[in-house]
Amino acid sequence: MINEDLLRKAYRAFNARDIDAVLAVLYPNVAWANGMEGGYVNGHREVRDYWSRQWSLIDPHVEPQRFSTDETGQTVVDVHQVVHDLDGNVIVDQSVQHMYAIEQSLIKCMDIKSIDQ
Repeated sequence: MINEDLLRKAYRAFNARDIDAVLAVLYPNVAWANGMEGGYVNGHREVRDYWSRQWSLIDPHVEPQRFSTDETGQTVVDVHQVVHDLDGNVIVDQSVQHMYAIEQSLIKCMDIKSIDQ
């Protein structure tokens, strides 16, 4: 699945804190879910600012577990997410779904959906 390769590359870059590598696979006017404060950040500049702010407060690590496509054509990724505080203490250990709209091999929109445990 072509989207799986694209997204695995993006997850690896995110976990490595390589913002430029992730931005390279995002539409310039991407809509990206703001998991910390709610709503969305839009465009490369806002995504860069959001992640820089996030990483100054917490240390998230996300591992894709399963890829699928929903009825609307979005790519759905089941993700195991572990978030540490800056002292290394686990503050979140959960599974969520990331929902992606992908066009022309670029991520146009990302949403987050809770998974009921």
